[in-house]
Amino acid sequence: MENTEIKKLQYPIGHFVYPNNVSQRTIEEWIGILEELPEELDNSVKNLTNEQLETPYRPGGWTVRQLVHHIADSHHHSYTRFKWALTENEPLIKAYEEKDWSNLFDAKIAPIQLSVSYLKALHAKLVYLLKGLSEEELNKYYIHPDGNVKVTVKENIGKYAWHSQHHCAHITGLRNRKGW
Repeated sequence: MENTEIKKLQYPIGHFVYPNNVSQRTIEEWIGILEELPEELDNSVKNLTNEQLETPYRPGGWTVRQLVHHIADSHHHSYTRFKWALTENEPLIKAYEEKDWSNLFDAKIAPIQLSVSYLKALHAKLVYLLKGLSEEELNKYYIHPDGNVKVTVKENIGKYAWHSQHHCAHITGLRNRKGW
């Protein structure tokens, strides 16, 4: 498989690009994506067999099972990052080794329903929080240790809306290619 084909499988919707000007409507659209993620993810893995769940979404990539657990782990971290940004002054967040987390036994063998159910509760709380934020709160930020980059609450909403669509596209793309 050519490198461009692998990149397309790795980034089926492209990389996240933060717009120069983010309108209230854009924020509402991003929050809508976050609100829909648990159901979209649940639908994308519906009726998959254990063998299908053990299939990597691309050569060298995570299995569908690992993807589902990764989404829950990543969005768990994101929720905490939102809370830190909203309650602390310029907090330096702790990054996590997502590849190592995805190689832990729970990510490799646990039922995916654990993460799907968790995401339903987590996203209900997250969306409730995000819908109530003021413009001032949307502009609060945390500092990511990779490069000491400031990430606003507003930008993080966009990143995780993209992250939601990115990984669902991995699963639906695999299903389409395999005819599942």
